[in-house]
Amino acid sequence: MNLINLDHISAAPLLPEVKAIMIDAINSDLHNPSSQHQAGEAAAERIDAARESVRRLVGAADAKEIVFTSGGTESVNHAIKGAAMANRSKGNHIITTNIEHNAVIRSLKRLSGEGFKVTSLPVDETGRVDPDDVAKAVTDKTILISVMHSNNETGTIQPIKEIGAIAREKKVLFHSDAVDSVGVVPVDVDELNVDLLSFGSNRFYGPHGIGGLYIRKGTRIFPLLEGGVQEHNKRGGTENVIGIIGMGKAAEIAIKNMDARGEHLLRLKKYVLEHFPEYLDEYLINTNLSYSLPDILNISLKYIEGESVMLMLDGDGVAVSTKSACATGSLRASHVLMSLGLSHADAQGTIVISWGIDNTREDMDRFFASIQESVKTLRDMSPLYKNHSNNS
Repeated sequence: MNLINLDHISAAPLLPEVKAIMIDAINSDLHNPSSQHQAGEAAAERIDAARESVRRLVGAADAKEIVFTSGGTESVNHAIKGAAMANRSKGNHIITTNIEHNAVIRSLKRLSGEGFKVTSLPVDETGRVDPDDVAKAVTDKTILISVMHSNNETGTIQPIKEIGAIAREKKVLFHSDAVDSVGVVPVDVDELNVDLLSFGSNRFYGPHGIGGLYIRKGTRIFPLLEGGVQEHNKRGGTENVIGIIGMGKAAEIAIKNMDARGEHLLRLKKYVLEHFPEYLDEYLINTNLSYSLPDILNISLKYIEGESVMLMLDGDGVAVSTKSACATGSLRASHVLMSLGLSHADAQGTIVISWGIDNTREDMDRFFASIQESVKTLRDMSPLYKNHSNNS
């Protein structure tokens, strides 16, 4: 039985074209791109070509504004810690939201221990922060605002353009964690008014372990990794040449195919929303359907645990998740869902389905049948469900 991957948010498959160009790069025995001889220069040229593709993907004005990293987490850490430390003489106040990825949360926690003050803003019941709240939170000590472009558990998209305009008006640096958006939906750094943008390759069918950080020209930021002068002196260490080449190819394909991909993903989303009620009742959709990515739905199934559903689906060859892969293993209810006002029980009863360009309606039909049986089995064993049924 073939695995149906409805956990693309954790692991999107590597495109065949990307795999092929990476294998070719491996077989080419590329040299250290910092070396001054011909072999090193050839490797540097491959990196430059990839950087240009990534520049185009995010709408940067200059390829030198793109810094390659080991992935989204490093990009976020570099943006937040690097900007905070570089601008400490101007102030020590940072603004964020209650629903950020752990890479943001833990970076800010580290800075809090070093004298920085953090204001974390709430979101409404649809999962969006109010730009007016951001504007009101700015003080004369504010040096950085960090708000994610889209949420990694719900797929809800934030009003980044509006927040960016506020940051620009108040002359505060603005970072957005766009790891789950870049390559999936159009993201343009100038349109969004961002100074720093974090993203990862695997979200748009590139290799894992490689990502990027957009740093607007003139932005004051310290390196996170110090050593050599690689990445225009923004990140020390020999570049992951093979990963960068793969990311560049994935970016090139994403630019070309984004509209067609988006239409396919949106059709599947509409299909799920239309047919899900035929198989299950008593559930909550926690994704803001007006402002969200086309390939994610966060669903709370009442009276049962999402992890149990995930395991039963896995037994049927259907992969879903219960929260961000980076938070897997935590027994706590999702901080994102609790911020939306869900009860602890509903938050614990959540699954996240995320599909990709390789998925079909037939995959969704198999998911429907599997989850219907799994939920029935679990609810039959649930004292919460039995009490609910007896009181109905």
